[in-house]
Amino acid sequence: MVDVRYDIAFKMYPYRKVPAMGAAPVRHPVVIVGGGPVGMAAALDLGRKGTPVLVLDDHEGIGRGSRAICFAKRTLEICDRLGAGKVMLDKGVVWNVGKVFHGDERVFEFNLQPEDGHKAPAFINLQQPYFEKFLVDEIRAAQAEGAPIEIRGQNALVGLARHDDHVLLDLDTPDGPYQVEAEWLIACDGARSTTREVLGLSFDGRVFEDNFLIADVKMKADFPTERWFWFEPPFKDSGASALLHKQPDDIWRIDFQLGWDIDRATELQPDKIRARIDAMLGEGAEYELDWTSIYTFQCRRMEKFRHGRVLFAGDSAHQVSPFGARGANSGVQDADNLAWKLDLVVKGLAPDSLLDTYSEERVRAADENILNSVRATDFLTPKTEISKTFRNAVLKLAQQHAFARPLVNSGRLSTPCVYDGLSLNGPDELDGPARSRVGATCADAPMAEGFLLNRLGGDFTLLALNTAPPDMADTDGIALRTITLETSRDDPTGAIAARYLGDQPQGIYLIRPDQHIVARWATASAAEIETAMRNATGRGT
Repeated sequence: MVDVRYDIAFKMYPYRKVPAMGAAPVRHPVVIVGGGPVGMAAALDLGRKGTPVLVLDDHEGIGRGSRAICFAKRTLEICDRLGAGKVMLDKGVVWNVGKVFHGDERVFEFNLQPEDGHKAPAFINLQQPYFEKFLVDEIRAAQAEGAPIEIRGQNALVGLARHDDHVLLDLDTPDGPYQVEAEWLIACDGARSTTREVLGLSFDGRVFEDNFLIADVKMKADFPTERWFWFEPPFKDSGASALLHKQPDDIWRIDFQLGWDIDRATELQPDKIRARIDAMLGEGAEYELDWTSIYTFQCRRMEKFRHGRVLFAGDSAHQVSPFGARGANSGVQDADNLAWKLDLVVKGLAPDSLLDTYSEERVRAADENILNSVRATDFLTPKTEISKTFRNAVLKLAQQHAFARPLVNSGRLSTPCVYDGLSLNGPDELDGPARSRVGATCADAPMAEGFLLNRLGGDFTLLALNTAPPDMADTDGIALRTITLETSRDDPTGAIAARYLGDQPQGIYLIRPDQHIVARWATASAAEIETAMRNATGRGT
């Protein structure tokens, strides 16, 4: 179905013939193939850092259909750092609460963000076309400020060749073929990645024998803005599970679990879909079908995400089931991890071996997401009668007993990966809260003015709490910002002290540009900080 709400924004980067098309290929420092959320987030981040980037997309703008809708707190924090967070929050439907049902009985409800003092909510629901549009709008604003970002629509990748110092790309356009060279290529071209196919790289994992119907309906309804999930829903022909979410513009997302042996064409007939929705909403409910699709669970990834000068991100590198909102969110976090590392490499401030840690860290994240997705799938669709009996017993117990609720898995929802024990980590010499340990993302907190994550920004930062840090301006040409806070003055709610110090009187944190924690100490010398900084930028000995 065509959604006219997106038409005005669809051609955000209409095709234009490339000058001197038949001339020798022009070399670019970074080329991104794929203009979805991941590609645009990477382009915006690199461009704002001053690294020139060319985005090639086989379309002319944002895609149609809502597709991904749940964007998690960490993704919103990344987008806020890039400048697009506020418009996403203003448009999105904010939610923190979810409810789980078994048949017509409510099992329990959960709050994904029970504590106060965070700028971003646990989740917003926002159709993917809006998410992409807001990133492209911010790219346009960055271009106006001089950011070296170029987007070319209807430039489709059809082939490539890898060389020691560049990648040669063969492109097809309405005016014919041409070539460009990329010192570094980021493949953000989705689950059916042309880049991956051309290179003959594997994409291994599981495809689960089940199908899920997505139906976006436009209607006025007084349901609360919560995530409602049913195991064995009581509605006629609704399948083994069902899900209800609110989106902007009075659009509601409904998912039905249909099983494996289905006729897709039949299931996508409007009358068939309406029968299922009528059974759920009640006869006489007024709504319009806005967009429909059928998908299967797939949990797969590449063995590694770096292949020489080609780097894979998002669905081109890994794929998970939609339950848990781990697809687009993990992809944006890929871009967040990769952009600062590639920026340093392009500028000659770090060795290209730093990019190996992109693969190391994001493979860890992909494995975590795949594990959670597989577990959710197995709980949603028990493979044996014993498994189903266990699942239903857990649901029954969870109605009355809190101990059983963590066992209920209707899709563990997206959280950022903690890079415990990985290569870029420095010392953890502060007996502080586990949530702010080395490898974790920084927790947000309110300040006397604004929020902590906004203050940290997107540079290497030394955060000193209740202590004077060593005087350091940079390390081997890499800027290091220092922020000194006194909790008695700068921490009006006590959240910074609680989230970073715990029972400790003071502390020093070294924080990466993607706001993951490199190291923490009670006190630290300039030499200790410099050593941790060198290691975090791939220059350690």
